Parts: sequence; structure tokens; C-alpha cells
Amino acid sequence: MDAMNRKTGRSDSGAGPAREARDTDVIVVGAGPTGLLLAGDLAEAGLGVTLLERRPAEISNLTRALVVHARTLEQLDARGLADELIAGGHPLTGLRLFGRATIDPTRLRSRFPFVLVTPQFEVERLLERRARRAGVTFRHDSEVLGLDQDADGVTVRFRTAGGLGAVRAAYAVGTDGVRSTIREAIGLPFPGKSVIRSLVLADVRLAQEPDSPLMVNANGEAFALIASFGGGSYRVIGWNRHRQADDDAPADLDEIRELTRLALGSDYGMHDARWVSRFHSDERQVPTYRVGRVFLAGDAAHVHSPAGAMGMNTGLQDAANLSWKLAAVLQDQAPDSLLDSYQTERHPVGKQALRSSGALIRFALLPTGPGRAVRTLATQLVNRLRPLSHRAIRTISGIGIAYPAGPGAHPLAGRRAPDIRLAGGGRLYEILRQGRFVLITPAGEPGVPQAPTGGGDAPRPAGDRVVTASWRSPRRTALLVRPDGYIAWATDATAPAAALRGALARWTGAGDGTPIATALTPPAHAADTPAGR
Repeated sequence: MDAMNRKTGRSDSGAGPAREARDTDVIVVGAGPTGLLLAGDLAEAGLGVTLLERRPAEISNLTRALVVHARTLEQLDARGLADELIAGGHPLTGLRLFGRATIDPTRLRSRFPFVLVTPQFEVERLLERRARRAGVTFRHDSEVLGLDQDADGVTVRFRTAGGLGAVRAAYAVGTDGVRSTIREAIGLPFPGKSVIRSLVLADVRLAQEPDSPLMVNANGEAFALIASFGGGSYRVIGWNRHRQADDDAPADLDEIRELTRLALGSDYGMHDARWVSRFHSDERQVPTYRVGRVFLAGDAAHVHSPAGAMGMNTGLQDAANLSWKLAAVLQDQAPDSLLDSYQTERHPVGKQALRSSGALIRFALLPTGPGRAVRTLATQLVNRLRPLSHRAIRTISGIGIAYPAGPGAHPLAGRRAPDIRLAGGGRLYEILRQGRFVLITPAGEPGVPQAPTGGGDAPRPAGDRVVTASWRSPRRTALLVRPDGYIAWATDATAPAAALRGALARWTGAGDGTPIATALTPPAHAADTPAGR
């Protein structure tokens, strides 16, 4: 057995995980959107996945998320789910932040230039169906008690109605929410503070239909959001400066009506509340997303205010970043150290989400006359200055997120790849559904790996780790796109054969068995220049 770092449980040698005495490859704790996407990705890659969930199978999760942003829709498109989700939701081409400040998603260079209003349970429904089809083992009604890890794996202990149990895997991921048992089990703090208390949440019916499927406003006295679930049902989230109470204090329909009138000018004939509850919103983030063989993602790693609707979206993008790296390591295509790049890339993104949502909610709830005057001025600037509004929607939508590429890298490296149109009529995000790297080169470029069969300009396999394709346009840039839709490598050279072979070896091991690169360094940031088409 390799020498083990006692603090992290990680093998000092960097060797891959031992395969013996293992019940499954990865344990995922928490069957919310983040856990479901992660588990489905891993299972589709051919790995064994056990998903532990505290809730019984027949009890659905409490839906708080209501919005799916463009970058998340792109990730769902890469899994063949976006179009079905959109068909049952409400695409909006404008998003109001506060007062009259609006941001325009139609400016996004994306297949999804809108904000999709749809309840979280619809996202979970599609992701759970995919995970089950891929072979994920679900264990509902399983309360995690703790875990133990060593150089070779992780054992998660849990309790069910039938007694105590345990499951062992190479890695475990906690996606079990703000009160994460996995986070507590690995001893991580969750520093931060409450930013807004006495938020009220309700599902109601309305006598009058609002002007939009998503109505939101804040005026310093109150905040309210009304979103359509379809079929005449609506979710209401609100806050009233003059009615502050602890989470366990009762809330009722009259309170919801009052705060809605204060913020939106009408309660729309609200009636028949199915349930009403009170909660608070925190800003918190763990210092590290990895401890040994255990990872955190989604609300287990970071939570923030509902402003900007970035919570579920950030968690889903965490999962997309982590899943292909776990698969590469478990399939002996990369060393364990590749997994450290999850922290390098995603922790700064979580921090930015906290800052952005915190700034929005604080600005929206400014109580004083001078504060409201500043807010009015900011509203005018956002609406009138195109670069400012464009930056805002790229940040909130996730389209502007980029990862570090290291010194000397091409300007496109680390950036999100748009949905490039390919020769033969396909597009990039359809090819990404295979869960592999995609190499896009100019048509007829020398040095491109050729498939043993097939022909024409259609995408071709190059080994089992890369799919090759060509631009439909005459562009001469060559791109290597990661399974999560970010550009790993690019060149504008007219004949990049040698550089291309080196990039393939470094990132995928194609050709000479060299493992995937692990030199993913400095902190991520929100990029303002989209990758080229």
C-alpha cells in the first residue's frame, strides 16, 4: 500500500485507486440536481455509482430553484435534456433585477438566449430518469452517519429503516445541501453569515394572471418573486422589512399577500396556499472542495441569496466540472492529481456567485432615501450602458465563466466553447453527449486522427477518448474541447500537426498513452470575451 497523507487520506504517490474490496466506484450523497447530474455522468461513463438519499423515494425535494440559465441549459444540451426541459417551461427574453433594471439575455451568443422559468423538480425529474437508465444504484431512506477514508477508498456509513449499512468506493461526493452531513464528517467549516432573514415561501393559486411567468421586484420595504409552475399554480418568495421573525415562527397567506402588495403593487387575488414556510438565506462557502477522496458540490460547498437565481445553476456546473475528471482518473486515463483542478476551477466561481448575488440583494433592499436614489441611478446605467448590461447577463447566466489556462496558452484556452456548427450538419454540443473530448480542426487539416471506418466530414472517433470533427466555416483555428464544454487547447497555426499531436497526448493520452494533463492553475475568473465560432 502506498504511503498515505494522514490529513487528507490521499496517496502520496499519486497512484490510481485500488480496485479490490470496493462495492462501487463513486458514492454520491444527495439526490438533488447536482447529485443527479454527477451520478448520471459517471454511470454513463461506465462507472459504478451508488446514490444515497435521506428522503424516502416517494417524497420529493423542496423546490426553491425556479430559473435555469443559459450555461446550465448548454450543459443539459450536452446530455440531451435541454429541449425537453424547455418545452415544459417558460423562456423569458428579459430578466428584471430590481426596480426597472433589466438585463437582456437575447444578446448572449448561445443556443439559449433566454432565461428559463421552470421548477427545480422538473430538472430533477429529467436528471433522475437519465441516472436510472444509466444504471445508478439509488438507496433512498438512507441517512448518512459518517465516513472513513484511507489511501485506497472511502467507506460511507448510513442508517435505513432496516438497520445500519455501509458502502465502500474509490471516491465520495457530498451534494447533500446546506446542512451537509458529508461536510461535517470531513471536518470542514462553513464560514459566512446570514444575509437576509425571515424569507417566506409559499405555493399558491392566483385569481389574476401576472404579466409575466416570472415577476420580481424589491423596493427597500419588501421583496417578492412570483413564478409560474403551470396549471395555475405559482411559487411565491418574499420578504417584508416590517415583519421579521425566526425560522420557526408561523407564516400565513395574509403575510404573503401583504409583502407581495408592497413589492409588486398587487397580490393578484392570491388564494388556496398549499403550504407556507419561513427560512433565512446565508452566504457561506467551504475553504476547500476536496479532502482526500471526498468532494463537495452544490449547496454543500456554497450557499448564497436567491438574487440572480444562481444557486442550482452553480451546483449543476460544479457537477459537470467534476464528473469527467473522476471518470478519467477511475479509468486510468489521468492521475489522481487531476482532481485537484476541481478546487482550482470551481472554488473561485462559487466565491463570485456569493459576491454577485450578495451585491444584488443588498442593493435591492437599500432602505434609505439616498440609497434608493443610488439604486435608481444604477438602474439607469444598467439599462443604458450596453457593456455593463452585457457583463451582467454573462455573469449571471454563467456564459462568462472561464478557467485558467496557464502561461503561453492560446487566448481561447480555458473559455467556454460555443455550440460550434460542424461540417456534415452537426453541432458541438450534440457530439459532447458522448462524454469525450472533441477535436475540431479546419477541413482537410494534416495531422488529424482518422477513424478506421466512416467517411465524409462527419465527426469521427480517435481512440476511445476523442471525437474528431471539422468546422463548417472556413475558420483555421484548431480546438480541443473538454467533455464539460470548455476549451482545453487551441492554435491558429496553419499546419498544427505536431502541436496537435502533443495536445492530444497531453490532454487525452491518445496516441502514446500519456495521461491527461494536470497543470490547471491560477484561479478561475469570469471572462468577457466569448470563444470564437
